[in-house]
Amino acid sequence: MNRQSVLDRIEHWITLGWLSRLDRAFAGFLIDQEPTATESLLWAGALVSHQLGRGEVCLDLEKLCVNPGATLAIPSDEVRRAADEEIDRELALFNTHTLADWLQALAQSTLVTTAEGNTPLVLHGPRLYLRRYWQYQQILDHEIGLRLRPVRDNLPAALHASLSELFGRNTEQPDWQKIACVLALRARFAIITGGPGTGKTTTLTKLLQLLIQLAAGEHQRKLSILLAAPTGKAAARVSESIAQALEHLAMPDPIREQIPKKATTLHRLLGSRPDSRRFQHHRHNPLLADIVIVDEASMIDLEMMASLLDALPATAQLILLGDKDQLASVEAGSVMGDLCRGAEQAAYDQATLRWLNQYAATTLPAAGSGSAINQQTVMLRHSHRFGADSGIGRLANAVNLGDAGLVQSLLADKTRYSDVQHIPLSDATDARLKQLVTAETGDAPGYGLYQRVIRQRPSKPNAYEQWGWDVLQAFDCFRVLCALRRGDWGVEGLNQRLEQWLFPGKKPGLWYPGRPVMITRNDYNLGLMNGDIGVALLDAAGKLRVVFPNAESSGGKIRWVSPMRLPDVETAFAMTVHKSQGSEFQHVALVLPETRGPVLTRELVYTGITRAKSQFTLLASRPDVFTQAIQSSIRQGASAQNLSLFPKPTS
Repeated sequence: MNRQSVLDRIEHWITLGWLSRLDRAFAGFLIDQEPTATESLLWAGALVSHQLGRGEVCLDLEKLCVNPGATLAIPSDEVRRAADEEIDRELALFNTHTLADWLQALAQSTLVTTAEGNTPLVLHGPRLYLRRYWQYQQILDHEIGLRLRPVRDNLPAALHASLSELFGRNTEQPDWQKIACVLALRARFAIITGGPGTGKTTTLTKLLQLLIQLAAGEHQRKLSILLAAPTGKAAARVSESIAQALEHLAMPDPIREQIPKKATTLHRLLGSRPDSRRFQHHRHNPLLADIVIVDEASMIDLEMMASLLDALPATAQLILLGDKDQLASVEAGSVMGDLCRGAEQAAYDQATLRWLNQYAATTLPAAGSGSAINQQTVMLRHSHRFGADSGIGRLANAVNLGDAGLVQSLLADKTRYSDVQHIPLSDATDARLKQLVTAETGDAPGYGLYQRVIRQRPSKPNAYEQWGWDVLQAFDCFRVLCALRRGDWGVEGLNQRLEQWLFPGKKPGLWYPGRPVMITRNDYNLGLMNGDIGVALLDAAGKLRVVFPNAESSGGKIRWVSPMRLPDVETAFAMTVHKSQGSEFQHVALVLPETRGPVLTRELVYTGITRAKSQFTLLASRPDVFTQAIQSSIRQGASAQNLSLFPKPTS
């Protein structure tokens, strides 16, 4: 097969929906740079581009040789356009290439190196990277590695007393919140992970009190503490959570004043530049900070994490909080999941166990010596939100275990677990879904609740701020979440149906009072970020405005913006599970499609379930689709497993 035949085959794969025009363009770029490019190089280039589009930062050639279909996630039911015979014939191409064949062919190219250089591709063991993503991983490896080194051999007696005071009433054993604080006091890097309601923010607030006390004793100065999250919604939530935690914790006023009350987005923290991937803050212009805290860290992609680490002063401490089992970022790299690999085992080495025994008064059983990063990672395990009788909590745990049988039994047990239900997709589903969506009252109201609040438009101008806030709060009580964007049971199809049920006769895309919209492109002048949600309302003067939560300013709870000033928006009755991260709703309806696909994973189902606080409804038809989602995990360890300080996957 010559080069033109490879390009023709790539074109054919594009018609099948397996590759994209961008993948073809990268293969063409390789020919431009190296006219003698081999067929293997062209395929490797197109496929590494394809993997990046799927959120994988590299092409694992070893896995490609063993199972090309699974490695590339093609074909899937949603793009299946070829007969099975043709699928087998196309993928058989890779069964004739051994790993040695790939490595030999790539080693002969001037466009591939195994380390530093300026080639577009980097081969690291059996994994092929675009150079930019290989460089991001080097930043992670170096910067986190520096911060893992212990900076203290002991803690002052006063701090030991504070630990006892802060955690003396805790009955949980082992006290993982206390363990998290004690480990974070030892080095300049810490990860605190755990599911909903496990107390991550409470733990963080106590940890900050200890760090502030420690700095006052060691350096006799105040700390510069920065608090951030990947999105505006997540930033608003962590700000609210810290405020609630501070209400229930007794601490001296000088310490309370130093704890940050307002979070910002990572883009604002680093200083985004319009039309550029670069930020104002980097290694040559670092942030002015002693401690940087990032909540909802599972949403951070590899590029953003590398940018954050690159902008940290060498002496700054980084604390990451998040749920390792949630979906990773839509961009490439499941960083949080990879960093937390092995967190469940608490595989602390002897030095770490001695530290915990001395300062956390905890003796943990030896679980084998984990990686360097395991020593600074703590998984919180006890949920204060979901009790023993909570179907949502049990369902989330069963999904995490990949136990499809247990999941089905929980959904079927309507007498014991009234907070979860399953509605099979069928011809009658629209009627059931319409009932959910339009409900105004009851234990699980739908969008009918926010419609009722809209109808209560006040007559006095000074009441509009509270009314606008009440509308937003009512809208956030319920949400329809989808796995896909397209299709009858995707975001686009459902938004059209829901809009007609709730606001009959309104044309899609046009403005009207009550229309909920999601920002789809950052606008730094307006302070609105991708994923922010607002509702169109008539203001006191009768003009149509869109009301948004005022997450970035202390001027008020809400802000009113003219629709004409908004960047790209879309109607937001239904949204993807990815877009829902960082949010919580009283009632969630998760809709799964009728076809299988690579996006249907355990992480997606788990994330959808854990967005619900009091009621969860699953709409799914084919059992095999649901089972595949529960038993398929997206975590391949691709963004970190080959670096020295990260945990290696176990077989």
